[in-house]
Amino acid sequence: MTEAPDDSRIEYVDAPELSRYEIRDGDILVGFTQYRLPDDVHVDFVHTEVDDEYDGRGLASEVVKFALDDVRSQGKRVIPHCRYVARWITKHPDYEDITDRP
Repeated sequence: MTEAPDDSRIEYVDAPELSRYEIRDGDILVGFTQYRLPDDVHVDFVHTEVDDEYDGRGLASEVVKFALDDVRSQGKRVIPHCRYVARWITKHPDYEDITDRP
C-alpha cells in the first residue's frame, strides 16, 4: 500500500534559472507553472502541470496564486497564455488588475 503524500512538506518556490514557479514535496519536484519574460513589465505564463500522483489536491491553484502574488509584489503584470492560469484569473477577478490578456 502506498502512503499518500504529506501536504505539510509542500512548498512553492520561484526557480528563475528555469523560468518557473515550482511545487516541491521536500526535494521532489511535483509540478510547476512555466513562464517567460517578454519584456521588463510582463511575466507570460505558458504552461502549468502537476504530477498525476499529486493531482486533485489544489496544488496547481496554490502555485498560480503564489506566482501571481509574487508578480504583483514586483510591480509587474501577467500575460496568461497558459489556459489554466487564464481560467484561474477568471475565477479570481482580484488579479484582473495586473492581467493583460493575450
